[in-house]
Amino acid sequence: MRVFFIGFGQAGGKIVDMFIEQDKKLGANSFRGIAVNTARTDLMGLKNIELRDRILIGQTMVKGHGVGTDNVTGARVTADEIDSIISAIDSRGTHDVDAFVIVAGLGGGTGSGGSPVLARHLKRIYREPVYALGIIPAPEEGRLYSYNAARSLTTLVNEADNTFIFDNSAWKNEGESVKTAFQRLNNEVVRRFGVLFRAGEVGRMGVGEMVVDSSEIINTLRGGGITSVGYAISEVQSKTTKERKGFLGGLKDKFGAKREANEEVLLGEDRSAKIVALVRRAMLGRLTLPCDYSTAERALVLLAGPPDEMDRKGVEKAKSWVEENIAGVEVRGGDYPVNSEYVAAVVMLATVGNAPRIKELLDIAKETKEDVIKSKEKKTSMFEEGIDPLFE
Repeated sequence: MRVFFIGFGQAGGKIVDMFIEQDKKLGANSFRGIAVNTARTDLMGLKNIELRDRILIGQTMVKGHGVGTDNVTGARVTADEIDSIISAIDSRGTHDVDAFVIVAGLGGGTGSGGSPVLARHLKRIYREPVYALGIIPAPEEGRLYSYNAARSLTTLVNEADNTFIFDNSAWKNEGESVKTAFQRLNNEVVRRFGVLFRAGEVGRMGVGEMVVDSSEIINTLRGGGITSVGYAISEVQSKTTKERKGFLGGLKDKFGAKREANEEVLLGEDRSAKIVALVRRAMLGRLTLPCDYSTAERALVLLAGPPDEMDRKGVEKAKSWVEENIAGVEVRGGDYPVNSEYVAAVVMLATVGNAPRIKELLDIAKETKEDVIKSKEKKTSMFEEGIDPLFE
């Protein structure tokens, strides 16, 4: 799948920078992308996106210093400069793109405000689907960030063709500060979605028995709404394990993924049962957005790993198990052969109907809005009444 990423704001820019880094290390040509920001320093800190693809907007209004947490200003600046953003996208080439993916942290100002605006304009101009990958803040990041995320997400789900959610609060370790967790959380995002978005790619290991191409992903996501992704990885034990290096193994080594205590080792025999077990662990484990998976309308199951560890019957059984456990009846799936010492299972749960974390986010936003209104009503000053101010 060929994806055009647009990293919006600080978090979005960093994550897209990591997707591009991953693409370069694999010698692939699946991903391309740009970064858009109102803060010059954030753009200069990127390492893999070319300088010409780092777009600074809002110079007249904020002079390269960013909009802070003001997502209304972020939306306004994006609307004012949408032509320059679209021109930057066109200059990179879109003729072979399967989908656009806008990546943004939804708690700040630039990405939170600008992403829905960009999604609307991209859908008007291009025929390819426009997805969003939104990072929602943990409660300890502050109520203002939750308020911004709720406002942004409420708008974004109506503008994008589907919205992937990654919940920081579900992935932050106990006692870990949000600031120190950011790099690790970004790695988790890139690992999961890197496997998913590369589905159907033809590499040195050839094509899978059951190919999951871009159309399979697009059809699974066509219902809109929000989507959560599950992921599980298991080591392959064989004579050539130590010699195998590649996509999944490289990701694990670089990003420090740890084997869980209950992780099964895939052996040559009984591959079918082991694949089903891996898919179950992906869906029942920690999702990018904790949710009631039984409310998903559609799903996609993807197995990635060495060709000799793939099993058609196992994939079919895994699909059947997922179908039995979600609300809908559409479950697509297949395998993606890569040279690796690991097998990874990705389960995409599309158009989820119940996610408690989203409800909590909306409740926090409502309370925050009410508190702001009350504080304005109670505000007193010695300049109370009698003289009209110069400006309202």
